[in-house]
Amino acid sequence: MKRGEFLRSLGLSTSTLMAFYCLGTTMTACGSKDDDPNPDPDPNPGGGGGSGITGTTTGTAINFTVDMANSNNTKLKTNGGFIITGDVLVAKTTAGSYIALSKICTHEGNPVAYRSGSNDIFCQTHGSTFSIAGAVTNGPAATPLKTYTVTVSADGNTLTVKA
Repeated sequence: MKRGEFLRSLGLSTSTLMAFYCLGTTMTACGSKDDDPNPDPDPNPGGGGGSGITGTTTGTAINFTVDMANSNNTKLKTNGGFIITGDVLVAKTTAGSYIALSKICTHEGNPVAYRSGSNDIFCQTHGSTFSIAGAVTNGPAATPLKTYTVTVSADGNTLTVKA
């Protein structure tokens, strides 16, 4: 995973990302890739590896596939497990169904997480909770989370998320 992808997965704003990226610890992050003594490795060495996620995971045209056999995504094989990829939180509920929602709380844009103990979505910043269908169950958020359509392949090896 590249530095920018990691920071975006934390839910940081674009301006924060640019400031962090450009400042870096050695003040050389904004230089040419040719100047980088430790270039990022190929995220898919030999065509294998990688995140196991292909497609668009950010923006308004969400449409991606999750390889359930990839070690990065094995959490989704267990009831109560979840992953966050791009702008989307994907979870396997305690009942065993798959859900995909925006990873950003509608109150002030902070990241949310799936809580298997209460089978809901929770924003740690201000305490908003959402049902697994995205509806607000406790404020201060007043707007539901955006939900996405989830389809699982017949063999259970891939999961597709679409806007």
